[in-house]
Amino acid sequence: MIKKITFSLFFLLNFAFLTCNAQAISGTILDSISQKPVPFTTIQWSIDKGLITNEEGYFKITSDNTIKPTDSISISSMGYETLMKTFIEFKDSIIYLTPKAISLSNVIVSNKQYTADEIIDLVNENLEKNYTTDITKKRVFYRERNYQNLNKAKYSDFESTITAFNTTFLDSVIKIIPKSDEHYTEALFDFYENQNDKSQKINLIKASELYDKNSDMDLNKLEDKFNKIIKENVKTTSYFKVKSGIFGSKIETEDIFGTSVDSTDVVALNKKIEDEKKRKENRQKYFAEHIKNKVSKTLENLFFNNKTDLNFITKARKYNYTLEEFSYLNYEPVYVINFNSKGSADYQGKLYINADDFAVVRADYENTKSIKTFNLLGISMNQYLSKGKIIFYKGENNSYNLRYLEKEEGSSVGVNRPLKIIEKNKVVKGRNKQNELSLKMDLGLTNTDKFEIVVFNTTNTNSAEFDSFNENNKISPVYMPNYNPEFWEGYTIIEPNAAIREFTSKETE
Repeated sequence: MIKKITFSLFFLLNFAFLTCNAQAISGTILDSISQKPVPFTTIQWSIDKGLITNEEGYFKITSDNTIKPTDSISISSMGYETLMKTFIEFKDSIIYLTPKAISLSNVIVSNKQYTADEIIDLVNENLEKNYTTDITKKRVFYRERNYQNLNKAKYSDFESTITAFNTTFLDSVIKIIPKSDEHYTEALFDFYENQNDKSQKINLIKASELYDKNSDMDLNKLEDKFNKIIKENVKTTSYFKVKSGIFGSKIETEDIFGTSVDSTDVVALNKKIEDEKKRKENRQKYFAEHIKNKVSKTLENLFFNNKTDLNFITKARKYNYTLEEFSYLNYEPVYVINFNSKGSADYQGKLYINADDFAVVRADYENTKSIKTFNLLGISMNQYLSKGKIIFYKGENNSYNLRYLEKEEGSSVGVNRPLKIIEKNKVVKGRNKQNELSLKMDLGLTNTDKFEIVVFNTTNTNSAEFDSFNENNKISPVYMPNYNPEFWEGYTIIEPNAAIREFTSKETE
């Protein structure tokens, strides 16, 4: 009788858990003293399964059949006591972590007290064995936010022989062009990586794009207006000479007019339909390629690779290192080391280094000077921002795999130079030059690109499995005018921040 009751209770417990779990477990991690969110907290329930809270400390866990109510969850963040809970114990949406500080001077780490430089030397010696170079399959969630801002759009010395191209038209162009544009991309996919031959494959599962279509519509109206003026004032047999200072190029009118299709021409109409189908297929292909290339370049630029820009480990001679403290992360002892440039290096930041195997388990960095600059003949470019954070976890083979990566880059572009467009026509007798438009441009644009990569699990595979997998990315990103939390229901992702949740297009206002 007791066994039957115990079994029944266990069954009901599991049933209640699974019912609750189907709705996902969510919450916010807060500092127990300051009551402020603890961002990028690691929440892990097995060696290779876990997630990271977003910058607001928020998380959501979507269950699968492998999760049991009695399974333990480890909640840890640098400088805090690690909290252990079972899935069934998740009742509150607010979870508090208690701050924990351990001074290096009060802890005997080993028989030898290492200096910061000695620790970095040991990190370099162990790079090859600490970070996996096997052929792997990763389940990845990717989020990218691109923001452009037109700071300046002026012109002067304007002259035109085409009446419709006047200052009124140019002023309307400047007015229509969006002064700012924000675009979010999210994608969940399996990422196959063969580091031996630097090749990658991607299997898209789901994707979305969040932006305001009205900006595109305004630009399309402007393009239609521009094409109408051109068609009414420019001969189809003409060509254009475009000059900017000492530079010049030639453009044929068909590149501007394009080609039209007569709806009574069945062959031409079918060709147009086929072209549209191909364009859609290319859109799907190029979207997947964009994501794959972005992730590939980012992984290839991790600090332990040979040709990395993040050289604060591999080019140690360029940096000063200071041992800040000794602490614990996931019960593992870590050194916390600050680094800054000796003069020629680009970055400063903080490293968290495992005290047993000298692996960097977390790196926070930011640039101390412009990464790239260019200024020539009225065209300038300044990559003024490059910062990020990288977090690793130890896998079953005792090598470290990427768990979370955040990167933000910012650049500004300026154009201050003359522009002249001349219509020429060899068919027309007499005067070769037909029309001319000239002005001096003064434009300024800033662009920031921020993306996050979350790796939920990494499994080793082999070359045969890698070679046999064929990419077949027929998934297009779903357009959203505002954020729809139900879109990712049932999938484990890193939760959006307030800016994404509150994004609203003009069409929905």
